[in-house]
Amino acid sequence: MANPWLSIIGIHPSGLQGLSTAALQDLNHAELVFGSPRHLELAQVGSRGRPWPVPFSVEPVLQLRQQKQVAMLVSGDPFHFGAGASIAKHLEKGEWRNRPLPSTFSWISGTLGWPQEHTHCLGLHARSFETMTPLLTEGQRFICLLRDGTAAQEIAAWLAGQGWGLSPMWLISEAGSDEQNIREGLVQELSTSLTEKPMSAPVAAAFEARGGSGLSQAPGRCSAAFANDGQITKSPIRAMTLGALAPRRGECLWDLGAGSGSISVEWCLAGGNAVCVEQHAERVANISLNAKRYAVPLKVIHDDSLSALSAIQPPADAVFVGGGFTLELFDALCTRLDSPWRLIVNAVALETQALLMKLHQTHGGQLLQLQWSEAVPLGRMHSWQAARPIIQWVWSSPP
Repeated sequence: MANPWLSIIGIHPSGLQGLSTAALQDLNHAELVFGSPRHLELAQVGSRGRPWPVPFSVEPVLQLRQQKQVAMLVSGDPFHFGAGASIAKHLEKGEWRNRPLPSTFSWISGTLGWPQEHTHCLGLHARSFETMTPLLTEGQRFICLLRDGTAAQEIAAWLAGQGWGLSPMWLISEAGSDEQNIREGLVQELSTSLTEKPMSAPVAAAFEARGGSGLSQAPGRCSAAFANDGQITKSPIRAMTLGALAPRRGECLWDLGAGSGSISVEWCLAGGNAVCVEQHAERVANISLNAKRYAVPLKVIHDDSLSALSAIQPPADAVFVGGGFTLELFDALCTRLDSPWRLIVNAVALETQALLMKLHQTHGGQLLQLQWSEAVPLGRMHSWQAARPIIQWVWSSPP
């Protein structure tokens, strides 16, 4: 498109003097300018300014599509945790000009001397602190954009509560401007001092994780890491099951009869997304708690697996059934899913194991018997206690 109608302009606390010549030209030609009240004041646009609605929406801009020359102001780099992507997904390429400035991440990493490519850069305006849980490990560096000044104390308190109180932290407000202010200290100190002397927005937190115990990156994490009522795939079996499921980034898992949801959580930690179906309300609550704890993209459906099947979205790349598997459910899955998909079923009951052996004879795949024993106290000594053997059927639909 020769004449884009929208200019997406990154702006900095320095205001107009920080804009490029091209960005200034676009701003001056705009008939209407959208932005936060702070950005509109920095840009000195007067009556042309239109503050973003609360809650945030790009709909007012889209309503002017091809009708007026419009500019929208965002912080720094519009397509790095900015609003640029929020509107671009509704437009055709060529409808906008992008006028970026260095992001807040760039300013802060340069101030601290951190290589940005080795730093976790997170926008936590509307995301939970649990987003950091899978990433936290000794020595990892983080720069986090925060909602407001109150969130600075909240993130310090949360990190201290997770065992990372010895982490050095820098809290930066008005990053890169003449009014830039930096407070530093250990997380455990700041979590207390910020209550008495809070930071002002806009604020970001940078810290280097120290003193805690990070989350294992291998599947088969201990059962105590998940809220459960005992109905949980045990750690050794879960590791083998995740290996059979073979999660790939962006794929969707249907976890039918999900129990605690531990399989789904670990699938999501490997980069996928999941839908859990569970008929028991108490277990549904545990699944939701586990999803929140690890901030994973997991949807929970309170229903019977067979009843829920027709409405589950998106379609599955892989299906795991840890309980309640029947021939009727298998047939329904084959009818429901037409793209290539893979199925893993774990069975303890003899009747379900017999069904898996029959399906293996008819449809092929891989059939495994999984057995393991654990050392348990026996008087003053120890003995092996065998878990119930599990039959696992691994099957892929025809291409």
